Amino acid sequence: MVQKYHSPVRIYKHPFEMVMAAYERRFPTCPMIPIFLGSDITEEEKSEDGAIHIITRRCRLNLDAPYILKRISGVEHLIFIQRNSYNWRQRTLKIEAWNESFNSRVHVLEGCTYTVHPDNSSWTCFEQTASLEIKSFFGFESTVEKLAVKQYAASLKKGKEILLHYLNEMEAEGIAYIPTWHEKHPEEAAPLQPSSSSLVKTGLEEDDKEVNTTSTSSAPHPEKKTESNESQNNLSAVSSASPMNKLASSSVQEKEGAVGGPQEADEGTLVDEDYIKNFLGDLTPIQESKLITLREWLSETHKGKMPHDAHLLRFLRARDFNTEKAHEMITASLAWRKQHQVDKILKNWEPPDMLQKYFPGSWHYHDRDGRPLFIMRLGQLDVKGLLKAFGEEGILRYVLTINEEGLRRTEEATRKYGKPISSWTCVADCEGLSMRHLWRPGIKALLRMIEVVEANYPETMGRLLIVRAPRVFPVIWTFVSPFIDENTRKKFLIYGGKNYMEAGGLPDYVEPSYIPEFLGGDNYCEIPDGGIIPKSFYRSAEEIYSPDELPLCSETVYKLSILQKGVPHEVLVHVTEAQQVLTWDFDVLRGDVTFAVLFSKRPLTVLKEVNHAITSHHPAQGVSNTIVFDKSMVCGVNYNFVEQPLVCKAGESMQGSHICQAAGWYVLQWKYYQSVPSMNRDQKVSHHNKVAKVIYYQEVLASDDFRGSMSSLQSCQSGFSSLSISTTSSKHSQSSSHSSSQISR
Repeated sequence: MVQKYHSPVRIYKHPFEMVMAAYERRFPTCPMIPIFLGSDITEEEKSEDGAIHIITRRCRLNLDAPYILKRISGVEHLIFIQRNSYNWRQRTLKIEAWNESFNSRVHVLEGCTYTVHPDNSSWTCFEQTASLEIKSFFGFESTVEKLAVKQYAASLKKGKEILLHYLNEMEAEGIAYIPTWHEKHPEEAAPLQPSSSSLVKTGLEEDDKEVNTTSTSSAPHPEKKTESNESQNNLSAVSSASPMNKLASSSVQEKEGAVGGPQEADEGTLVDEDYIKNFLGDLTPIQESKLITLREWLSETHKGKMPHDAHLLRFLRARDFNTEKAHEMITASLAWRKQHQVDKILKNWEPPDMLQKYFPGSWHYHDRDGRPLFIMRLGQLDVKGLLKAFGEEGILRYVLTINEEGLRRTEEATRKYGKPISSWTCVADCEGLSMRHLWRPGIKALLRMIEVVEANYPETMGRLLIVRAPRVFPVIWTFVSPFIDENTRKKFLIYGGKNYMEAGGLPDYVEPSYIPEFLGGDNYCEIPDGGIIPKSFYRSAEEIYSPDELPLCSETVYKLSILQKGVPHEVLVHVTEAQQVLTWDFDVLRGDVTFAVLFSKRPLTVLKEVNHAITSHHPAQGVSNTIVFDKSMVCGVNYNFVEQPLVCKAGESMQGSHICQAAGWYVLQWKYYQSVPSMNRDQKVSHHNKVAKVIYYQEVLASDDFRGSMSSLQSCQSGFSSLSISTTSSKHSQSSSHSSSQISR
């Protein structure tokens, strides 16, 4: 496979002719480049008017390699061929270099270009590309690749230093100006100064007819082509056709609508080393090359507006700068953003007032590094209430607005502080965290949200400070941490006691004047208090659903069932092993119901489904009752009760579990329950009151997982006793001696 590398545009604030004179001082040898042993001119060609000058050199390079590799290869130095093509009329230099040594085993192709800055004719731009293909090298292929990459990075770092040294040397000698070719040939009409968008089409395009030079051919993905001639072609581009110039133009043109927002750049500026340092941070030459490669590849495959460079860099970091993996990840993310119109979510979606009131988190100033700061009172979060009042869709959409606002704030901070800021800091206050937060449907919904955020907002969490973590926190962490990226987990700092305000604690990362008063600081923080959401705000799935919004989640936590007299709802669950644990959680939204769990060793199937027209408009989740038992089936013969029928009143929440003593077919059964009304003969029960609604969730857990989590819970000091939990009567528990169950209201 051909590995390709690109450098950012390097700008010299000197005229092209001065830079070229300094560059030629590197030959025939350069003391500042120890591995450069010397060079000899093998070919030289010059046009009659002197505008075109081509020099081919044979260069000797010291083999900076382990001794054993030198012995095996049988050489002390390498031979490279370098061709320099000067176009003094257009003020460009194109450099092509390739290896002569071991060219049947290794192909190294390098291309460099010097051009006039498109906006300042007194400045010079430089850019470098290279490709490497190792077919075989005595079993040392990996070593050779590492040596080549190391040498490439070193040459980029040293190149500018050497050129500036010779420029200073020339100035010390009194050489402050060298006339241009047109000044020497006034009879030739000077061409118009090329613009940044048309620079690639000028100069060399005409002279290629006179000089046998190679034209540029850009591949959709540089790593996909392996033919040497194709690699050679790719090295022949002049600077303005380069990926970094494409970065510049896209950064300037996308004033709005780009993923992560527009980049701060004046129109026509080149993306150079200063831009990378000021807006992207310190990158190694290889990392810079990977960024350019990803941008070039994405520009060929993505038809919409391009993400800006800081956003691309997040995906590269999330995939350890593996270009293919980063491309796959960001392509999926861009499709997701387009499908759900995430770019417009801050403008087009207004979160419900009650959601904002009961979601205890808000943006709050910044940390000591200038990162935007988000404060979250995690212990005041009513996960169950939020899910039942606003649905997983509503909460996830709100979480996305927080992340989109975070992206906007990082860009604002970058401009404000003049340094790259691409992530934010979060302070999570865990006071009040208890076992009610371990509600399993809520944990599952949280994990799905983490999955969405990890896939589409990688490397945005700069630091997470968890303060006042209670002893129940390790249990929650056990559930959540496997789903969080390892790089993100390394950014977590956890403070279990009250020492978070001491040295090494919160004040080390956040100015004391910005620390909220509820954490012991002096700042008044307008963060919602959160708290328990009244059940009067709970809604069914059909009430939460909005036909104008495409669902963000492929699945929902709860399912809805509508119960009528004679139309129960029976959920069939196949338990494959004894000691597995059948768990359930449901809320009675309307009417009264009975709930029971039944068991059969013989295979059962769903006999029929009853659809409800009331939700036929719901494309994401149709509502239907499944029925497993018919009137011909007899209790004690075809099935048995393992949890006796329990009457559940409207508004009640029920949680429970059953340890299955045998494998088989279990059925969770809900039935409409009509209590005996106390009314006169003239009163009638309306049809509306003969309907009950239930939202439910069920899951089968492995025995070890269930027992492990329960033992962990029991070992923690928490607010368990403060929860309003009631269990079924001891009489019910005794009637099921072979089952272990807990039903909580």
